[in-house]
Amino acid sequence: MLCSREVMNFFIRKDVKRFLKRKDSDASDRGKRLEDIRASLFNELRTADGAKRVQQRICGPTVALSFNFLVSVGIILMNKLVLGKVGFNFPILLTFIHYSLSWLLMAIMNMFSLLPASPPAKSSRLLTLLALGIVMSFSTGLANVSLKYNSVGFYQMAKIAVTPTIVLAEFLLFKKLVSFQKVLALTIVSIGVAVATVTDLEFQLFGALISLAWIIPSAINKILWSNLQQHESWTALALMWKTTPMTLFFLVALMPWLDPPGVLSFNWNFANTFVIFLSAVLGFLLQWSGALALGATSAISHVVLGQFKTCVVLLGGFLLFNSNPGVLSILGAIIALGAYACQ
Repeated sequence: MLCSREVMNFFIRKDVKRFLKRKDSDASDRGKRLEDIRASLFNELRTADGAKRVQQRICGPTVALSFNFLVSVGIILMNKLVLGKVGFNFPILLTFIHYSLSWLLMAIMNMFSLLPASPPAKSSRLLTLLALGIVMSFSTGLANVSLKYNSVGFYQMAKIAVTPTIVLAEFLLFKKLVSFQKVLALTIVSIGVAVATVTDLEFQLFGALISLAWIIPSAINKILWSNLQQHESWTALALMWKTTPMTLFFLVALMPWLDPPGVLSFNWNFANTFVIFLSAVLGFLLQWSGALALGATSAISHVVLGQFKTCVVLLGGFLLFNSNPGVLSILGAIIALGAYACQ
């Protein structure tokens, strides 16, 4: 009883009461500051210009390119697993599943007011968004078809051709010129990647034709994503939210032409469905990270990042897992990385 009274007397002392009151006040101030920061962030997301500033502040070139680099490696390996070992031989449907999950996730974000605002609609902008939706469906869909019918090495070789296509397209569309030093570095990078992957060039005629058909949509897709974010008030998520429904529509139109019949007879067990779901999650992250990278850098930087990734994967396998791609491949990868560092 005496002990309890002493404890009570301690807590009712003036200095102790002042200390506790100050602690409560500090906690209240911290809570208020956090609430102010959250309110400020939500207010910025409600306007297109504010959302763009938030994206630029949080996700600079280094963060965006690193994010996209990690996801790109994962999605190529995962899609090879889905189309190969799992036996899901429907690349356009797989792309449709990817974009459907992306749209669902963005719809949930929109429901909770977490999706950045879009710029006001204009007729010219609507035509640009329609064009972007079309090239997105062809670019991503044909990429998965190419992965199904060709080796990863041939797929990467086709990506090399995207670089000069982007340079030519940006010159024709925007009169954008590339310096001689950059052209030289891009040429050396492309040659190095070609040498690095020359030992893995398994393909079928149909797959090779698909790869050729994929080059132009892929280049235009990257240019539009970069241009809309850098010269207008679009953010990556807002642009994804506007263009994904159009992409889904055109993917449905592509399915009868590029996917084989028999999707209903596929073994939709838990393991297969779970792997496809993981592929779709990576697909959303790839689309988002790619859009962030294109908004923070340029179309050429993004495609060169893909070539850099090829060389890193090849050298990483040699150094960490004792794979033996051959002296020529290793030399090509080193040359490409050296030219990449000099850009």
